[in-house]
Amino acid sequence: DKSGLLVYTNRVLASTDAFICNSRPRRFGKSITANMLAAYYSKGCDSSKMFEKLKISQSDGFKKHLNKYDVIQLDIQWCINAAGGADQVVSYITEKTISELQSIYPEVLTTKNQQTSLPETLAKINVATGNKFVVIIDEWDVLIRDEAANKKVQEKYINFLRAMFKGTEPTKYIQLVYLTGILPIKKEKTQSALNNFDEFTMLDAGVMAPYIGFTEAEVKDLCERYHRDFEKVKYWYDGYLLEDYQVYNPKAVVSVCVRGRFRSYWSETASYEAIVPFINMNYDGLKNAIIEILSGASIKVNTAAFKNDTVNIQSKDDVLTYLIHLGYLGYNQNRRTAFVPNEEIRQELTMAVESRKWNEMITFQQESEHLLEATLDMDEEA
Repeated sequence: DKSGLLVYTNRVLASTDAFICNSRPRRFGKSITANMLAAYYSKGCDSSKMFEKLKISQSDGFKKHLNKYDVIQLDIQWCINAAGGADQVVSYITEKTISELQSIYPEVLTTKNQQTSLPETLAKINVATGNKFVVIIDEWDVLIRDEAANKKVQEKYINFLRAMFKGTEPTKYIQLVYLTGILPIKKEKTQSALNNFDEFTMLDAGVMAPYIGFTEAEVKDLCERYHRDFEKVKYWYDGYLLEDYQVYNPKAVVSVCVRGRFRSYWSETASYEAIVPFINMNYDGLKNAIIEILSGASIKVNTAAFKNDTVNIQSKDDVLTYLIHLGYLGYNQNRRTAFVPNEEIRQELTMAVESRKWNEMITFQQESEHLLEATLDMDEEA
Protein backbone atom coordinates (compact mmCIF):
# COMPACT_ATOMS: atom_id res chain seq x y z
CA ASP A 1 0.00 0.00 0.00
CA LYS A 2 1.88 3.06 -1.27
CA SER A 3 -1.16 5.34 -1.28
CA GLY A 4 0.42 7.44 1.47
CA LEU A 5 2.14 9.20 -1.42
CA LEU A 6 -1.27 10.55 -2.43
CA VAL A 7 -1.70 12.15 0.99
CA TYR A 8 1.41 14.19 0.23
CA THR A 9 0.47 15.07 -3.37
CA ASN A 10 -3.04 16.09 -2.27
CA ARG A 11 -1.48 18.44 0.26
CA VAL A 12 0.70 20.21 -2.32
CA LEU A 13 -1.81 20.38 -5.21
CA ALA A 14 -1.79 23.69 -7.11
CA SER A 15 1.06 25.04 -4.97
CA THR A 16 4.71 25.75 -5.76
CA ASP A 17 5.46 22.27 -4.32
CA ALA A 18 3.22 20.57 -6.89
CA PHE A 19 6.17 20.17 -9.29
CA ILE A 20 7.79 16.86 -8.34
CA CYS A 21 10.62 14.80 -9.85
CA ASN A 22 11.07 11.43 -8.13
CA SER A 23 14.03 9.40 -9.45
CA ARG A 24 14.93 5.80 -8.58
CA PRO A 25 16.80 2.83 -10.17
CA ARG A 26 15.13 0.30 -12.46
CA ARG A 27 12.47 -1.99 -11.02
CA PHE A 28 11.91 0.13 -7.91
CA GLY A 29 8.19 0.56 -8.68
CA LYS A 30 8.35 3.94 -10.42
CA SER A 31 5.89 3.12 -13.20
CA ILE A 32 3.32 1.44 -10.98
CA THR A 33 3.42 4.50 -8.70
CA ALA A 34 2.86 6.78 -11.69
CA ASN A 35 -0.09 4.57 -12.69
CA MET A 36 -1.48 4.84 -9.15
CA LEU A 37 -1.42 8.65 -9.38
CA ALA A 38 -3.21 8.52 -12.75
CA ALA A 39 -5.84 6.09 -11.46
CA TYR A 40 -6.54 8.27 -8.43
CA TYR A 41 -6.72 11.69 -10.09
CA SER A 42 -8.12 10.93 -13.54
CA LYS A 43 -11.69 11.81 -14.54
CA GLY A 44 -11.35 8.90 -16.93
CA CYS A 45 -11.38 6.41 -14.05
CA ASP A 46 -13.87 5.33 -11.41
CA SER A 47 -11.34 4.03 -8.92
CA SER A 48 -13.11 4.52 -5.60
CA LYS A 49 -13.25 0.75 -4.92
CA MET A 50 -9.54 0.43 -5.65
CA PHE A 51 -8.60 3.03 -3.05
CA GLU A 52 -11.31 2.75 -0.39
CA LYS A 53 -9.41 0.09 1.59
CA LEU A 54 -6.01 1.82 1.33
CA LYS A 55 -4.39 4.42 3.59
CA ILE A 56 -5.42 7.34 1.39
CA SER A 57 -9.09 6.62 2.15
CA GLN A 58 -8.50 7.66 5.78
CA SER A 59 -7.30 11.15 4.82
CA ASP A 60 -9.48 14.25 4.73
CA GLY A 61 -9.02 15.02 1.05
CA PHE A 62 -9.68 11.50 -0.23
CA LYS A 63 -13.06 12.11 -1.94
CA LYS A 64 -12.33 15.74 -2.76
CA HIS A 65 -9.60 14.84 -5.26
CA LEU A 66 -10.63 11.34 -6.33
CA ASN A 67 -11.17 11.20 -10.14
CA LYS A 68 -11.57 14.95 -10.41
CA TYR A 69 -8.89 16.03 -12.90
CA ASP A 70 -7.84 15.84 -16.53
CA VAL A 71 -4.69 13.71 -16.44
CA ILE A 72 -2.07 13.75 -19.18
CA GLN A 73 0.08 10.66 -18.72
CA LEU A 74 3.15 10.07 -20.91
CA ASP A 75 5.68 7.26 -21.11
CA ILE A 76 8.62 8.79 -22.98
CA GLN A 77 10.15 5.42 -23.88
CA TRP A 78 6.88 4.43 -25.55
CA CYS A 79 6.61 7.83 -27.24
CA ILE A 80 10.07 7.43 -28.82
CA ASN A 81 8.99 4.19 -30.47
CA ALA A 82 5.59 5.53 -31.51
CA ALA A 83 7.10 8.74 -32.90
CA GLY A 84 9.61 6.83 -34.99
CA GLY A 85 12.69 8.26 -33.29
CA ALA A 86 13.96 10.56 -30.56
CA ASP A 87 14.04 13.65 -32.79
CA GLN A 88 10.26 13.40 -33.33
CA VAL A 89 9.20 12.93 -29.70
CA VAL A 90 8.26 16.54 -28.87
CA SER A 91 6.19 17.05 -32.05
CA TYR A 92 4.55 13.64 -31.55
CA ILE A 93 3.53 14.39 -27.95
CA THR A 94 2.28 17.85 -28.93
CA GLU A 95 0.23 16.67 -31.89
CA LYS A 96 -1.34 13.64 -30.21
CA THR A 97 -2.18 15.41 -26.94
CA ILE A 98 -3.73 18.43 -28.65
CA SER A 99 -5.77 16.08 -30.85
CA GLU A 100 -7.17 14.31 -27.78
CA LEU A 101 -7.89 17.62 -26.05
CA GLN A 102 -9.81 18.83 -29.13
CA SER A 103 -12.13 15.84 -28.86
CA ILE A 104 -12.75 16.59 -25.17
CA TYR A 105 -13.02 20.39 -25.49
CA PRO A 106 -14.40 20.95 -29.03
CA GLU A 107 -16.07 24.21 -28.02
CA VAL A 108 -12.73 25.65 -26.86
CA LEU A 109 -10.35 24.11 -29.38
CA THR A 110 -11.76 24.38 -32.85
CA THR A 111 -9.80 22.98 -35.77
CA LYS A 112 -9.71 26.48 -37.29
CA ASN A 113 -8.06 27.87 -34.19
CA GLN A 114 -5.65 25.05 -33.40
CA GLN A 115 -2.90 26.08 -31.01
CA THR A 116 0.71 25.79 -32.10
CA SER A 117 2.03 24.52 -28.78
CA LEU A 118 0.80 22.29 -25.99
CA PRO A 119 1.36 24.90 -23.22
CA GLU A 120 -0.75 27.43 -25.16
CA THR A 121 -3.48 24.82 -25.58
CA LEU A 122 -3.59 24.03 -21.86
CA ALA A 123 -3.61 27.72 -21.00
CA LYS A 124 -6.52 28.35 -23.38
CA ILE A 125 -8.58 25.51 -21.86
CA ASN A 126 -7.86 26.86 -18.39
CA VAL A 127 -9.00 30.37 -19.31
CA ALA A 128 -12.21 29.08 -20.88
CA THR A 129 -13.17 26.44 -18.29
CA GLY A 130 -11.06 27.00 -15.16
CA ASN A 131 -9.86 23.38 -15.38
CA LYS A 132 -6.35 22.48 -14.31
CA PHE A 133 -4.28 19.48 -15.37
CA VAL A 134 -2.34 16.71 -13.68
CA VAL A 135 0.67 15.78 -15.82
CA ILE A 136 2.50 12.49 -15.17
CA ILE A 137 5.64 11.64 -17.14
CA ASP A 138 7.23 8.21 -16.76
CA GLU A 139 10.78 7.49 -18.02
CA TRP A 140 11.15 11.25 -18.25
CA ASP A 141 14.96 10.98 -18.52
CA VAL A 142 15.27 8.33 -21.25
CA LEU A 143 16.32 10.96 -23.79
CA ILE A 144 18.94 12.28 -21.37
CA ARG A 145 20.41 8.78 -20.96
CA ASP A 146 19.96 7.17 -24.37
CA GLU A 147 20.52 10.26 -26.51
CA ALA A 148 23.36 11.61 -24.40
CA ALA A 149 25.45 12.68 -27.40
CA ASN A 150 22.55 14.25 -29.32
CA LYS A 151 22.54 17.81 -28.00
CA LYS A 152 19.88 18.97 -30.47
CA VAL A 153 17.36 16.35 -29.28
CA GLN A 154 18.13 17.07 -25.64
CA GLU A 155 17.79 20.84 -26.03
CA LYS A 156 14.48 20.48 -27.85
CA TYR A 157 13.14 18.18 -25.14
CA ILE A 158 14.34 20.31 -22.20
CA ASN A 159 12.91 23.44 -23.84
CA PHE A 160 9.58 21.64 -24.25
CA LEU A 161 9.55 20.77 -20.53
CA ARG A 162 10.48 24.34 -19.64
CA ALA A 163 7.65 25.74 -21.73
CA MET A 164 5.21 23.30 -20.12
CA PHE A 165 6.20 23.77 -16.49
CA LYS A 166 8.45 26.75 -15.81
CA GLY A 167 7.35 30.31 -15.16
CA THR A 168 4.17 32.01 -13.98
CA GLU A 169 1.80 30.90 -16.75
CA PRO A 170 2.05 27.11 -16.08
CA THR A 171 1.03 27.61 -12.45
CA LYS A 172 -2.37 28.70 -13.77
CA TYR A 173 -3.13 25.46 -15.64
CA ILE A 174 -1.08 22.91 -13.62
CA GLN A 175 -2.62 21.11 -10.65
CA LEU A 176 0.27 18.64 -10.25
CA VAL A 177 3.32 17.50 -12.23
CA TYR A 178 5.00 14.19 -11.40
CA LEU A 179 8.14 13.18 -13.30
CA THR A 180 9.78 9.85 -12.64
CA GLY A 181 12.89 8.21 -14.08
CA ILE A 182 16.36 7.05 -13.12
CA LEU A 183 18.22 10.35 -13.22
CA PRO A 184 17.40 13.62 -11.47
CA ILE A 185 16.81 16.68 -13.65
CA LYS A 186 19.79 17.59 -15.84
CA LYS A 187 21.97 20.41 -14.51
CA GLU A 188 23.13 23.33 -16.60
CA LYS A 189 26.22 24.77 -14.94
CA THR A 190 25.20 24.47 -11.27
CA GLN A 191 21.44 24.97 -11.72
CA SER A 192 18.74 22.44 -12.53
CA ALA A 193 17.24 22.89 -16.00
CA LEU A 194 13.86 22.94 -14.22
CA ASN A 195 14.76 24.55 -10.92
CA ASN A 196 11.14 24.98 -9.84
CA PHE A 197 10.85 21.21 -9.24
CA ASP A 198 11.21 19.50 -5.88
CA GLU A 199 13.60 16.60 -6.46
CA PHE A 200 13.59 13.32 -4.54
CA THR A 201 16.52 11.03 -5.37
CA MET A 202 18.70 8.17 -4.18
CA LEU A 203 20.91 10.86 -2.65
CA ASP A 204 18.07 12.66 -0.86
CA ALA A 205 14.72 10.84 -0.90
CA GLY A 206 13.00 13.15 1.61
CA VAL A 207 9.32 12.46 2.24
CA MET A 208 9.23 10.05 -0.72
CA ALA A 209 11.57 7.54 0.96
CA PRO A 210 8.92 4.92 1.97
CA TYR A 211 6.81 5.20 -1.20
CA ILE A 212 9.16 3.90 -3.91
CA GLY A 213 10.57 0.46 -3.14
CA PHE A 214 9.71 -1.92 -0.27
CA THR A 215 10.46 -0.91 3.32
CA GLU A 216 11.86 -3.42 5.79
CA ALA A 217 8.49 -3.77 7.55
CA GLU A 218 6.82 -4.57 4.22
CA VAL A 219 9.49 -7.16 3.37
CA LYS A 220 9.08 -8.85 6.78
CA ASP A 221 5.35 -9.11 6.12
CA LEU A 222 5.96 -10.64 2.68
CA CYS A 223 8.49 -13.13 4.10
CA GLU A 224 5.92 -14.29 6.65
CA ARG A 225 3.23 -14.68 4.01
CA TYR A 226 5.48 -16.56 1.58
CA HIS A 227 7.45 -18.49 4.23
CA ARG A 228 10.85 -17.07 3.29
CA ASP A 229 13.88 -16.58 5.56
CA PHE A 230 13.85 -12.83 6.27
CA GLU A 231 17.51 -12.68 7.35
CA LYS A 232 18.57 -14.30 4.10
CA VAL A 233 16.36 -11.93 2.10
CA LYS A 234 17.93 -9.03 3.99
CA TYR A 235 21.47 -10.25 3.22
CA TRP A 236 20.73 -10.63 -0.47
CA TYR A 237 18.52 -7.64 -1.24
CA ASP A 238 18.67 -4.98 1.54
CA GLY A 239 21.03 -2.05 1.80
CA TYR A 240 19.51 1.07 0.25
CA LEU A 241 19.41 3.63 3.06
CA LEU A 242 16.82 6.32 2.30
CA GLU A 243 16.30 8.72 5.20
CA ASP A 244 15.37 6.43 8.13
CA TYR A 245 14.24 3.54 5.94
CA GLN A 246 16.01 0.41 4.76
CA VAL A 247 14.62 0.07 1.23
CA TYR A 248 14.60 -3.07 -0.93
CA ASN A 249 14.28 -3.44 -4.69
CA PRO A 250 10.68 -4.73 -5.18
CA LYS A 251 11.57 -6.74 -8.29
CA ALA A 252 14.10 -8.82 -6.35
CA VAL A 253 11.88 -9.33 -3.31
CA VAL A 254 8.85 -10.36 -5.36
CA SER A 255 11.01 -12.74 -7.41
CA VAL A 256 12.49 -14.50 -4.38
CA CYS A 257 9.08 -14.70 -2.67
CA VAL A 258 7.45 -16.27 -5.72
CA ARG A 259 10.35 -18.45 -6.95
CA GLY A 260 12.11 -19.20 -3.67
CA ARG A 261 15.57 -18.94 -5.25
CA PHE A 262 18.20 -16.60 -3.81
CA ARG A 263 20.20 -15.20 -6.70
CA SER A 264 20.74 -11.98 -8.60
CA TYR A 265 17.59 -10.88 -10.41
CA TRP A 266 19.18 -7.55 -11.29
CA SER A 267 20.67 -8.74 -14.58
CA GLU A 268 17.18 -9.68 -15.81
CA THR A 269 16.31 -5.97 -15.98
CA ALA A 270 19.62 -4.11 -16.30
CA SER A 271 22.78 -5.74 -17.66
CA TYR A 272 26.04 -4.90 -15.94
CA GLU A 273 27.50 -4.33 -19.42
CA ALA A 274 25.91 -0.87 -19.34
CA ILE A 275 28.18 0.23 -16.50
CA VAL A 276 31.43 -1.39 -17.71
CA PRO A 277 32.45 1.66 -19.83
CA PHE A 278 32.01 3.92 -16.80
CA ILE A 279 33.91 1.85 -14.24
CA ASN A 280 36.72 1.49 -16.79
CA MET A 281 37.13 5.25 -17.19
CA ASN A 282 40.69 6.30 -16.51
CA TYR A 283 40.07 8.58 -13.55
CA ASP A 284 42.52 8.70 -10.65
CA GLY A 285 41.51 6.31 -7.91
CA LEU A 286 38.33 5.02 -9.58
CA LYS A 287 39.36 1.37 -9.91
CA ASN A 288 40.81 1.28 -6.42
CA ALA A 289 37.58 2.85 -5.10
CA ILE A 290 35.47 0.14 -6.79
CA ILE A 291 37.73 -2.58 -5.34
CA GLU A 292 37.50 -1.03 -1.86
CA ILE A 293 33.71 -0.94 -2.13
CA LEU A 294 33.57 -4.56 -3.30
CA SER A 295 35.66 -5.61 -0.31
CA GLY A 296 33.08 -4.15 2.07
CA ALA A 297 34.34 -0.62 2.66
CA SER A 298 32.38 2.63 2.49
CA ILE A 299 34.10 5.49 0.70
CA LYS A 300 33.54 9.24 0.61
CA VAL A 301 31.81 10.60 -2.49
CA ASN A 302 31.34 14.19 -3.59
CA THR A 303 27.98 14.04 -5.37
CA ALA A 304 27.58 17.80 -5.95
CA ALA A 305 29.47 18.07 -9.25
CA PHE A 306 27.49 15.41 -11.18
CA LYS A 307 25.47 17.07 -13.99
CA ASN A 308 22.80 14.33 -14.04
CA ASP A 309 23.78 13.15 -17.49
CA THR A 310 26.37 10.74 -18.91
CA VAL A 311 28.15 13.12 -21.30
CA ASN A 312 29.60 15.40 -18.64
CA ILE A 313 31.10 12.70 -16.41
CA GLN A 314 34.55 14.08 -15.57
CA SER A 315 35.79 12.44 -12.37
CA LYS A 316 35.79 9.40 -10.12
CA ASP A 317 33.07 11.04 -7.99
CA ASP A 318 30.84 11.57 -11.06
CA VAL A 319 31.06 7.85 -11.92
CA LEU A 320 30.29 6.80 -8.34
CA THR A 321 27.36 9.23 -8.16
CA TYR A 322 25.96 7.82 -11.40
CA LEU A 323 26.25 4.29 -9.96
CA ILE A 324 24.28 5.45 -6.91
CA HIS A 325 21.44 6.71 -9.12
CA LEU A 326 21.50 3.44 -11.09
CA GLY A 327 21.23 1.43 -7.87
CA TYR A 328 24.64 -0.26 -8.15
CA LEU A 329 25.77 1.55 -4.99
CA GLY A 330 24.00 2.58 -1.81
CA TYR A 331 24.48 6.02 -0.27
CA ASN A 332 24.65 7.21 3.32
CA GLN A 333 23.32 10.77 3.21
CA ASN A 334 24.65 11.72 6.65
CA ARG A 335 28.17 10.38 6.13
CA ARG A 336 28.23 11.11 2.39
CA THR A 337 29.63 7.68 1.66
CA ALA A 338 28.93 5.03 -1.00
CA PHE A 339 28.87 1.27 -0.43
CA VAL A 340 27.73 -1.99 -2.02
CA PRO A 341 24.19 -2.38 -0.69
CA ASN A 342 23.78 -6.17 -0.76
CA GLU A 343 24.95 -9.53 -2.11
CA GLU A 344 22.90 -9.27 -5.31
CA ILE A 345 24.64 -6.04 -6.34
CA ARG A 346 28.04 -7.31 -5.15
CA GLN A 347 27.74 -10.18 -7.64
CA GLU A 348 26.73 -7.83 -10.47
CA LEU A 349 29.60 -5.41 -9.79
CA THR A 350 32.08 -8.26 -9.46
CA MET A 351 31.03 -9.62 -12.85
CA ALA A 352 31.44 -6.16 -14.37
CA VAL A 353 34.96 -5.88 -12.96
CA GLU A 354 36.03 -9.42 -13.81
CA SER A 355 34.77 -9.07 -17.38
CA ARG A 356 37.68 -6.68 -18.04
CA LYS A 357 40.29 -8.51 -15.91
CA TRP A 358 41.64 -5.45 -14.13
CA ASN A 359 45.30 -5.77 -13.12
CA GLU A 360 44.38 -3.96 -9.93
CA MET A 361 41.77 -6.62 -9.09
CA ILE A 362 44.18 -9.49 -9.82
CA THR A 363 46.85 -7.89 -7.60
CA PHE A 364 44.30 -7.28 -4.87
CA GLN A 365 43.16 -10.91 -4.96
CA GLN A 366 46.75 -12.19 -4.86
CA GLU A 367 47.61 -9.97 -1.91
CA SER A 368 44.48 -11.16 -0.12
CA GLU A 369 45.46 -14.81 -0.66
CA HIS A 370 49.00 -14.18 0.65
CA LEU A 371 47.60 -12.40 3.71
CA LEU A 372 45.21 -15.26 4.43
CA GLU A 373 48.00 -17.82 4.10
CA ALA A 374 50.27 -15.78 6.38
CA THR A 375 47.49 -15.52 8.95
CA LEU A 376 46.91 -19.29 8.91
CA ASP A 377 50.69 -19.83 9.20
CA MET A 378 50.78 -17.48 12.24
CA ASP A 379 53.25 -15.27 10.31
CA GLU A 380 53.01 -12.12 12.43
CA GLU A 381 55.61 -10.17 10.45
CA ALA A 382 53.79 -10.65 7.13
